[in-house]
Formats: sequence, structure tokens, C-alpha cells
Amino acid sequence: MTDSITITDDRTGKTVTVPITGGVFSSAALRELDPSLFMYDPAYLSTASCASSITYLDGDAGILRYRGIPIEQLAENSTFLEVAYLLIKGELPTTQELEKWELDVTHHTMIHENMRKRFVDGFHYDAHPMGMFISALAALGTFYDDAKDVFDKESFEKQVLRLVAKVPTIAAMCYRFSQGLPFVSPNNALSYGENFLNMMFKIGDDYKVNPVLAHAMDVLFILHADHEQNCGTTAMRVVSSANSDPYTATAAAAAALYGPLHGGANEAVVRMLTEIGDIKNVPAFVESVKAGEGKLMGFGHRVYKNFDPRATIIKKAAYDVFEVTGKNPLLDIALELEKVALNDEYFIKRKLYPNVDFYSGLIYQALGFPVDMFTVLFAIPRTVGWLTHMQELLNDKEQKISRPRQWYTGPDERPYVPVTKR
Repeated sequence: MTDSITITDDRTGKTVTVPITGGVFSSAALRELDPSLFMYDPAYLSTASCASSITYLDGDAGILRYRGIPIEQLAENSTFLEVAYLLIKGELPTTQELEKWELDVTHHTMIHENMRKRFVDGFHYDAHPMGMFISALAALGTFYDDAKDVFDKESFEKQVLRLVAKVPTIAAMCYRFSQGLPFVSPNNALSYGENFLNMMFKIGDDYKVNPVLAHAMDVLFILHADHEQNCGTTAMRVVSSANSDPYTATAAAAAALYGPLHGGANEAVVRMLTEIGDIKNVPAFVESVKAGEGKLMGFGHRVYKNFDPRATIIKKAAYDVFEVTGKNPLLDIALELEKVALNDEYFIKRKLYPNVDFYSGLIYQALGFPVDMFTVLFAIPRTVGWLTHMQELLNDKEQKISRPRQWYTGPDERPYVPVTKR
């Protein structure tokens, strides 16, 4: 028996039956019943805005797959650039394809001197790195006239390559400017993660990137590369539906990520742990959360209802980093908070489990990143996911320019009253 759903309009008695495929049915059923009928769905809790073959996410089972491959296998065996290729191209590369991809990315990491000197110098000395990063992404598009022809396959692929290659350079530029440090040029002899860390932290000629830290950076990038239709990705798709260029669309997605409810969660975790201050204060803090007097950051997820598969991976990566950098003093507080929460019926009933943000901030701190850079670090790998979604949208014949409708709740028609009679 084919899965289907039947909807009856009680006003007219009209009935329409539509198939259910993969837990989804077409909204065309509503239009068939009544073209003027709309479904009210604030925050898109029950809306599938697109069909996508990029990322599979099962929140109840705690499953995350890129192009069908479990995130656990990719984090264990792959590199970020190989995962980027997988997302963008749809398949894992051969040895030759991977070598060419890595070479192409490596040789597009430089940014225009006017970007580095004239553009960035226009910011105030204490400008937030993420604000600078978003602005730089949009400005980067002005250097490439062909970027606006989004339906030219060769040109579009070139813009994708440029963005994947240059976002670490832009991120490092924003950080160095905020710290009053001289810009460090990309080093083509280093891997993607090594190069980024080198551009961030090199001072003098003696700095060498620790391979354990470079690997941890790669794992973090893999875990954040894509996550289905989140706020930033939705912004990317909405702006891309207007056929905006990839740089403008990516800047819009990054602007959505800048919001504290989206990309700022790991920053909030660090601030929460800092405010708790000591492991002995954890029980009191937990009780205050249960009493509605505080918020437990880094727990729970809009989609994951049992556990976040990325959290398990990132917790292991945290210990690898701490072996090199020394333990983050907030780790003991985090571990105690996790233990108490996972054994408390209040949080168990509400299915609040650690998510990817709970430990990522601790790793970023251990690596030497200031809290202001956390969202920028999120945006670097997510750029790959955003561009992949833009590419998919442009090739989807069912997609049009995004134009949702509204439920109007304002006043009915009324006359204009001259100012002297109000």
C-alpha cells in the first residue's frame, strides 16, 4: 500500500489525496484544495523548503551523513579538503582528483593587495572579526566580474574554488588586524589546516604548527562543513534564489551565522562555564537552570533529540588537543556539568544532551583562539556547505525565487486621517 495523506476541506467537502515520500508530502495539495489557502508554520518547523541530496540528518537516531557517508567515518579517515570535494562534487575523489583539488585550492589562497591594505584598514581598530569577515566576503566579489554569471558552470566552479581557498586567509586577516599584528601570507607548502593556523599565529621565523593541532583543526572543519537546512544555509538558498553572486550569498549566510542563536552557541558555552567558575558551583547552577533562573548552553538541539553525533567526536578531539596544549581549566567544570545533567531526570525527560558546541569552544580556546573568533571558525568550513547548497539550488528546476507568504493580522481597511484631526 502506497503511503499517502488525504486532506478534506470541511468548508467545501473537497478532498485531495497526495503521496507521502520519505516522510514528506507536497504542499501542492493545499493549492489544489484552495489556491488562497496557506499553512502557518513559524520558523519552518514542519516545512521542507527543498529536496536535497547533500546531507542526511536523523535527529531521533543521532545520525549525520555527508552524501551518504557517516560523519564518524569521515572524521576518522578523511581530511577537510577531501570532504569538501565530496560535498561539492557528490563523490569521494580518486587519488588524482584529490591531488589536483588540493593543488588548485592551495594556489588560490592569496587575496588581492587592495583587500589586505585598503579595505581592511577602513575598519575601526576594535572591529569584531566576524563583522569584518562578512564585509570582506561581500567585497571579495567586486574583484571578479564573472562571478555574477551563476549559470556559467566553469565560472561558478571557479568562484567556489576561490571562496574555499580564500576564506581561511580572510579569517586570519581579520584576526591579525584585530590584534594589531602584521598579515601573514599563505604558505603553499602547508595543508589547509596547517596553513590557517600558521596565518593566525605565526610570529617570527620559529613558529611551527603542531601536527596534532592541525589534525584537530581538520576534524573541527569536517564536523562543521554542513548541517542540512539550518538558518545560515536557508539564508544562502534564499539569497541564491535571486541569482545573486556566490560572494554576496555567502556573506548573507555568514550574517545569519553571526547571530547568537546560530553560530554563537559555543561562545555562550565558554561564557557559561566561566561564570560557574568552579566545579563545586555546578550543582547550584543546575538547580538554578531547573528553576528557570538560567540557561544550560551547549545542551539540546533543534533537530537532535537523543544525542549529537558530532559531540562524541569533538570530545575525543578535545582530549587530543589538551595532550599538547595542557588541559583547559574549564574542562573539569564542563565534565561535571555533563555528568550531573545526563543523570538528572529533569534534563533526561527534556532530551537535553551535549551538542557539538559544548566542547568545541574549549578546543578553540586551547588552540589559542579568542572568543570573538569562534563564529569565524564556524564560517570557514560551513562556506563549503553553503556553496554546495547554492550549486544544488541553481540546478534544481523546481526552485524559483524564494517568496513565502504571510498571515496578515493587521487592521482592515480604514481611511487616512489628516494630521490636524488625529
